[in-house]
Amino acid sequence: MADEVRGPDTTALDEVVTFTSELIRIDTTNRGGGDCRERPAAEYVAERLAAAGIEPTLLERTPGRTNVVARIPGTDPTAEALLVHGHLDVVPADPAEWTTHPFSGEVRDGVVWGRGAVDMKNMDAMVLAVVRSWARQGIRPRRDIVLAYTADEEASAEDGSGFLAYRHADLFEGCTEGISESGAFSFHPQPGTTLYPIAAGERGTAWLTLTAHGRAGHGSKVNTANAVTRLADAVSRIGAHRWPVRLTPTVRAALTELAALQGIEIDTHAPHFDVDVLLDKLGPAAALVAPTVRNSTNPTMLAAGYKVNVIPGQAVAHIDGRTLPGTEEEFARTMDELTGPDVEWEYHHREVALEAPVDSPTFAKLRAAVERFDPDGHVVPFTMSGGTDAKQFSRLGITGYGFSPLRLPPDLDYGALFHGVDERVPVDALHFGVRVLDHYLRSA
Repeated sequence: MADEVRGPDTTALDEVVTFTSELIRIDTTNRGGGDCRERPAAEYVAERLAAAGIEPTLLERTPGRTNVVARIPGTDPTAEALLVHGHLDVVPADPAEWTTHPFSGEVRDGVVWGRGAVDMKNMDAMVLAVVRSWARQGIRPRRDIVLAYTADEEASAEDGSGFLAYRHADLFEGCTEGISESGAFSFHPQPGTTLYPIAAGERGTAWLTLTAHGRAGHGSKVNTANAVTRLADAVSRIGAHRWPVRLTPTVRAALTELAALQGIEIDTHAPHFDVDVLLDKLGPAAALVAPTVRNSTNPTMLAAGYKVNVIPGQAVAHIDGRTLPGTEEEFARTMDELTGPDVEWEYHHREVALEAPVDSPTFAKLRAAVERFDPDGHVVPFTMSGGTDAKQFSRLGITGYGFSPLRLPPDLDYGALFHGVDERVPVDALHFGVRVLDHYLRSA
């Protein structure tokens, strides 16, 4: 109990700001072409773990694509271990679009600026600050804590969590649950209401490549077998398709709790329940669940031809598809119908959807940790529209939750900052995150 009261020391609150800023300054841009080099950031983390007496292991599948794994022994050797993971890579950022250079890590007016401030070098820094605080205070968690700082999350994860799960499963021995990004951030749907959505599910990844074949020829001639036209027709159908509602247990729980907070009684299993009507009633809070009541397919890339007066014999498109649990066969059948006979499709990258229990002791402890430091806040479960490294670690039987706690001001749009311009995080939010993580990890 004394450890719980004491909490992280003041050095941890200073370090989380420093670590976030300095990690941002290490450019780990992942463009998806294999040119990212996470090693400098991995070495930065490893040095600070080692300085706290925590032995890090650096692992690479590809030179420069470095991962860090470390284990902190718990006081109860019979307890199951907990995985805490975060990725070191970030998506690209164009300095011309930003008001502050995206890799400056500038701390100004109580805010840390730069790419990775919320996705997710902030969480990397918070975890690092917490475990170093434990070392200074002589604190040990109840269960083993396995730390993993991964490469390549923003692309295929083949050099990161996928590599660790396939090749180094022994490092995660005993781990049954994990926490990582995209959860426990404050969301303000209306004045006076603060929500903290904790992720207990992720939609599956179904990135597709579409290929249309046709008859090559001169651009001035009639061509009824034009590959570009065939592809464009298929892409248009896919982009316009409205997928049917498919409610998962996590989404049902989210809808029920969000409705209750607004005094709306619902039964998501009722025969005539209309989720779209409810979403309209929920107002801004609907943003937490609207992307996850259906599958989705968004065209993102097109490629065809090499000269304006030449009709190419082939055209290619890429689709960002996302699937809910149990809908994989339906998804494939629908894609066959939407692409039609003249366009082939295949999975470019595929990961299964995840679902974690929201009625578990773990979720209850996650909820309690947040509400301890914001008693007026309301924790709700939700499903991520995208995905994280938890998909790869699930192959080891590890159940994942999105839990990267931040208390943000109402005028800061957390969702818009993900992969957005002028990504930033308030210092106060980092301090909140350190306190919440410290409390949860010791009570887990």
